[in-house]
Amino acid sequence: MEQQDTERPAWAPPEVDIDTPSIARVYDFWIGGAHNFPADRELARKVAAGNPDLPATLRANRAFLRRAVRELSALGIRQFLDIGSGIPAEGNVHDVALAAHPDCKVVYVDIDPVAVAHGRALLADEPRAAVFQGDLYKSREILDAPETRRLLDFGQPVALILAAVLHFVPDSDDPLALVGQYTEGLAPGSALVISHAGAEEVPRAAPEAAEQYRGAVSRVIWRDNRELAALFGDFELLQPGVVRAPLWHPDPTDTPDPSLPMLAGAALKPAR
Repeated sequence: MEQQDTERPAWAPPEVDIDTPSIARVYDFWIGGAHNFPADRELARKVAAGNPDLPATLRANRAFLRRAVRELSALGIRQFLDIGSGIPAEGNVHDVALAAHPDCKVVYVDIDPVAVAHGRALLADEPRAAVFQGDLYKSREILDAPETRRLLDFGQPVALILAAVLHFVPDSDDPLALVGQYTEGLAPGSALVISHAGAEEVPRAAPEAAEQYRGAVSRVIWRDNRELAALFGDFELLQPGVVRAPLWHPDPTDTPDPSLPMLAGAALKPAR
């Protein structure tokens, strides 16, 4: 077992328990971040032991997100609403967006109070980004939150990011209608970015990756290309459509692993 840290870093507020694992910090460890503690790393290794591909899949998801933000910034989008963001540590949406255009604004939302507490500490000196606690199912509260209204102008295009979050929404909760609660009021030219556990064809038995991740978080629903494409509604998919996350606009220096079970895509809202 790893020895417990004796010093609390500035990004870990006093009210946060650093000796009890947090799934937000476990995720941070899996993607190669530095915002985690021994208890988080111990749980991360335990969960990943049964599925070595899980950390690589989540790293591919984060890499896709960075590429999507760069692509959308190049198309002129300057506002980003990231729901289910986790800890907004270095290399996240605000870093990529602000590196492209210093006038970008980013709002992060997560249901995990630990992720939000760490995020507030990390973003304390960044007026162009904010984070607050919110529930994906309560769209009105998120869209009307003071942080959202302060930073985002919904009269202009906004990129709505739902990265690795909709696979926790079962069909019985109508994920298409849930997404629509956020997208119906977005201006033409806005974007929708989704990544999701899945494959071109989903096996009948729950994949081991889903079972392992479920033990640490909650039930994971796999969907196939057709099902994920349907969640974009009437938004127009950008090329190459819905594909495995590593294959979506890979960087020239990338060596994408097309076997990783994470689908992804981005789409634009057409003019009425």
